[in-house]
Amino acid sequence: QVQLVESGGGLVQAGGSLRLSCAVSGSIFRLNAMAWYRQAPGKQRELVAAVTSGGSTKYVDSVKGRFSISRDNAKNTVYLQMNSLKPEDTAVYFCNAVGRVVGITFDQTFWGQGTQVTVSS
Repeated sequence: QVQLVESGGGLVQAGGSLRLSCAVSGSIFRLNAMAWYRQAPGKQRELVAAVTSGGSTKYVDSVKGRFSISRDNAKNTVYLQMNSLKPEDTAVYFCNAVGRVVGITFDQTFWGQGTQVTVSS
């Protein structure tokens, strides 16, 4: 079994910062891309930021210059540093990982349970 455990969400005032963490545990042979998605009430889930195993990153335009994604491959953990938060960043944030489980010959996609981020104006 593979588990993604997120932490770091909460309530913050506009302009503040939060750091999300997501630790992947279980029989992981290899992790490829890791990412953060978010879903606001009444909206579709959207990709916020992604990082490859080699460290290449990409961001949705609305967070560029404010958010930073990073990963620690030794710890199978991905982070999302969120600065200059805005009320429109309010959403449930989900960790996502694509990887291969020991004994399985194809990649699978795994999701965390989500963590609430609320930004007050």
